[in-house]
Amino acid sequence: MRKIYNRVIFDELWPRTDLKREFFFPEDYDVTYVGHPNWFFRISKYTLPLIHSPYVPETWFLDELPVIPDNLSDYVLKPLFSFAGQGVLINPTHEDIESLESPEQYILQKKVQYASVIETPNEPAKFELRMMFLWKDGEPRPTLVNNLLRLSKAEMVGVRYNKDKDWVGGSVGFHRI
Repeated sequence: MRKIYNRVIFDELWPRTDLKREFFFPEDYDVTYVGHPNWFFRISKYTLPLIHSPYVPETWFLDELPVIPDNLSDYVLKPLFSFAGQGVLINPTHEDIESLESPEQYILQKKVQYASVIETPNEPAKFELRMMFLWKDGEPRPTLVNNLLRLSKAEMVGVRYNKDKDWVGGSVGFHRI
């Protein structure tokens, strides 16, 4: 084995006492990681407050927020280092924010309003498009190689929020060139 595509989520791995772990990520191996085990969290939510673009929702580190907005219904409170929506508050309150023991471990993000535009047999679904790029050594730009279209009918995208729904889940998006 020379390359490892890493998608290990430690929040899910550590509590699993039923798994025999023969591979220990912090050790040095003679491999190249395609996505190092430490990268997922750092490039996930941690970078959002540092990106100022019309394509990225306004986001603040909670401990650097000058004042808690009155219109909290327009925001989402997220733990910095969580996975699959764990700990996310879609409709945070002032009390939720003020009661946090470690506000430096959270971000406050302007909500993204997903439109239900994918027709299904019973009700339209929202979607989130994720794209996978590979960047070959020496190439000036990465190449889009795949995409993941996540369909949802719940308040949040993800399996746990769509358990009682149908025509949701993951798919691939095709488009004309």
